[in-house]
Order: sequence, then structure tokens, then C-alpha cells
Amino acid sequence: MNVRAQISSVFHLDKCIGCHTCSVTCKNLWTDRKGAEYMWWNNVETKPGTGYPTQWENQEHSKGGWKSDGNSLELRSGGKGKSLLNVFHNPNLPTLDDYYEPWTYRYDDLFNAPAGKGQPTARPVSMITGKPIDPQAGPNWDDDLGGSKLYAANDPSLEGLSDEEKQQLFATEKMAFFYLPRRCNHCMNAACVASCPSGAIYKRGEDGIVLVNQEKCRGWRMCVSACPYKKVYYNWSVGKSEKCISCYPRVESGEIPGCYASCVGRIRYMGVLLYDADKIKSTAMIPAKELAAAQRDMILDPSDPAVISAARSSGIAEHVLNAARRSPVYRFVKEWKIALPLHPEFRTLPMIFYVPPLLPVLAKVENGVANMAEASFSSLEQARLPLRYLANLFAGGNEMEITAVYRRLIAVRLQRRAATVGDIAAADVTAAQQEVNAEMANAIYRMSALTSMQERIVLPPLNREMSIEAVVDPHEYRGSAGFGIRQAPARRW
Repeated sequence: MNVRAQISSVFHLDKCIGCHTCSVTCKNLWTDRKGAEYMWWNNVETKPGTGYPTQWENQEHSKGGWKSDGNSLELRSGGKGKSLLNVFHNPNLPTLDDYYEPWTYRYDDLFNAPAGKGQPTARPVSMITGKPIDPQAGPNWDDDLGGSKLYAANDPSLEGLSDEEKQQLFATEKMAFFYLPRRCNHCMNAACVASCPSGAIYKRGEDGIVLVNQEKCRGWRMCVSACPYKKVYYNWSVGKSEKCISCYPRVESGEIPGCYASCVGRIRYMGVLLYDADKIKSTAMIPAKELAAAQRDMILDPSDPAVISAARSSGIAEHVLNAARRSPVYRFVKEWKIALPLHPEFRTLPMIFYVPPLLPVLAKVENGVANMAEASFSSLEQARLPLRYLANLFAGGNEMEITAVYRRLIAVRLQRRAATVGDIAAADVTAAQQEVNAEMANAIYRMSALTSMQERIVLPPLNREMSIEAVVDPHEYRGSAGFGIRQAPARRW
């Protein structure tokens, strides 16, 4: 058992209000500079929708992530030989049009315009060329357009839905959408790490954060196309790749990442997960519909004596194990089994998990008035968000996996409504308790609605000054990823 510790996250989608505060915070902290104008390390999308960059989920176009026939595992973008051939021409790279051409405004036109009868305006100008432009896209251009034929209808995750199921999403009287915050997943089996020809991208052994060594990066951008989530960007000004660094300078000084600290909806949870690194390859090779459950099985119980012993042998410190035992992420993912990875079929084993949005309450409308007395709180069959669509997002197309999650969420909803409103029949409450017992329902409710920052974010002190750097001797780790660099082993924190 090769135990690794990783700082991981859960995003509770029922709580996201789409305010984009997290995105703006990240922009002001990390990408408010030349060459990074178009970068949004953190962004919030409306789903269904095409997202940012456009069609990032369509791997037939961008060749991101991994593919497997059950016997082998290789990058969709090709192995080392193909990467060499594409060093000077990579046809799978997203273009600026897939993102958007960033712009600002000529604000001086407002202040220095001559007196006149008309209202002066500030013309938009490109932040790249400085020339006037007519903006046609942006990082949240399709914000709140979850039922539009232009954006939502082109969502790749709608593949396989019947016309009737699509009608559930696009009919005006049934239209529903939700927000999907995204940032780098700091994956266990990161495709960006494996694709880098210069070995500039690495996964830190002490906390699992994936970083780009700016001194080694040569700007070949294989990482950009290899990342299926399109969370690696190219800085055109300095000629280097950049990505979310999980605010590690803040974390190392005892602060939490900026997007977590500023989250208005308090949707973000962070904690330590332990996993068995020996199972990474075998797990990534299994059928897509089994990947969500298989990744959950990789996560180890931090209270298991055998796991504790193996973790100590791997160099994981006691305070890290203590943090893992208090991790809210472990409870959501492993104990309660209500948080799932985004697109597990990409086979990168992402380490950000999502609690899917609870199905909207259905009420009967009589004479134009909603009859809440006969509202449906537990109908999976009449869901306004098709389960197949949600399964395509969070379970590799496995509807049974997403149904099991929703039965638990609905069971919590019924028990809490019975306790607070009292209009749920006793038989329905009893049935709900068969899915989730009263103790677990209260724990899920409390963690979702009543926790403090200290309970939502549980991080160990890093003590970086006492830890060994992730790569001491570059020759020591020549091996499996990129052209001669493999992930560094776990180090003492």
C-alpha cells in the first residue's frame, strides 16, 4: 500500500448562487497581468451550456485526458512520439476564439470628451492588440442561459438524451439550470503532467498540488491540449504555461485559498484525503461507468490502523493524519457517498468532487397558482434535470450511481422538512430513513448548512521549511511521465 496525502475539495452545487465572486478574487490575485488577460483559473459556468472555453468537454476535438481499452492506458493526444511530432504544430489546441479576446474600455473617452448634447461612451478595445473590437464572447457569456438553443443545446453532456429528456430542460415551463464552478482538479493521474515534453509540470508529493516549473517550461503547450478540463493556459507574453496553484503560498502561510475565502454561498469544502497510489493505473483503466465508484474505493480510511501504519511508512506526519480524520471531504465522498468527480471518464482521477444540485421541487399548478400542498419532493421519475444528463457529468454515464446519490439527498430533504415543517407523511419519513438514517441525515444537513469556516476548511500546518522539496535530484525520478519525469513520491510535511 503506497499511501499518499492530498489536499482535496468538495463543491456543493445546491449552494452556488452564480455570483462569480470566486472568479473575480482569483483574477485579482493571480491573472491580472499581461498575457493572462483571458485566463480564468476559476470560472463559474451555467449548465447546461458550452462553458469556458467553448466545448471544453468535447474530447474528440481537443484530445484531452486518457483513453483505455482495458489493457493499456494512453493519452488521447498521443504518446511521446506523437508529442514530438506536434511540438511545432499542435492541431488540438484551443484557439483564442474558444476562450474570448479580452477587452477593456477607453475610459478616457468618458472624462475627456468635449461638451455636447449626446452621452459619451467608452469604446471597447482589445487588451491584446489595443484596437477597437466588438466583443462576441466572454468567460461567462452564456450566464443564466440554461435553456437557450444557442448555448445549452450545444452542451456535449446532452449526448444520449432522448428528445423527451431534452424537452425537460428546454421547455419554457420546465426550464432549469444550475451553476458549475470549475478550477484545476489537481488530479491523481494528471494528463498535463504526463504530456509535458520538458517535465516542467509536476505533482507535489506532500500535498498533491500540480504546479508548472516556470524555469523548465518551454511553452510547447502539450499540457493545454492534454488537460481535458482546459485548466492549463498559455501566457502569450512570457511564453510559458500557467495554471491554478491552489493558492499554495497562502496555504503555506496558514491562510486558505482566495476563492474559498471569498465564496459567498459557502459551497467550498477542503480537507486531506489519503489514497493508495499503487491503484492509480488499474483504476484509470476500468470501464467509464465504474470509474466514479472505483475512485471512491481508492480513498483510504484515515482511522484504519493498517492505513495509519502504511501512511507513517510513506512519510506522512501525524498532524496530516489528524487533519485527514477531520476532513469534510472524506465525509462527503467516502462516508456519505454524495459527492462525485466531474467527468470521471476522462480518467485523470480528479480530486475535486461535486454534490450534484438537488432536483427542483415540483408543484401542481391549478388556475395559475402553484399548489405546494401537493408538491413532489421525492420524484426522480419527474425530475426537471434529467438523470441521464447529470450522470454524463458526474458518473461517466452511470445513471445508477447518480440515482443512489439523489436518493440520499432526497432522504435528507424529506427528514429535514418533516422536522421543520411537519407536512411529510410518517410512511415517507420511514422510507427516507431506510436510505439515510436520522443521525447521518442530521450530519449531512449540519455540514451543508450550519458549519463554520473551520469545519468546512480543515488543513494541516504544512511546515514547508521542514519538508523535503518534491524533487531533490532530477535524475532520481526519471521514468514514466512526460519525457523522463515522473511524479515525486510522498514526502514528509
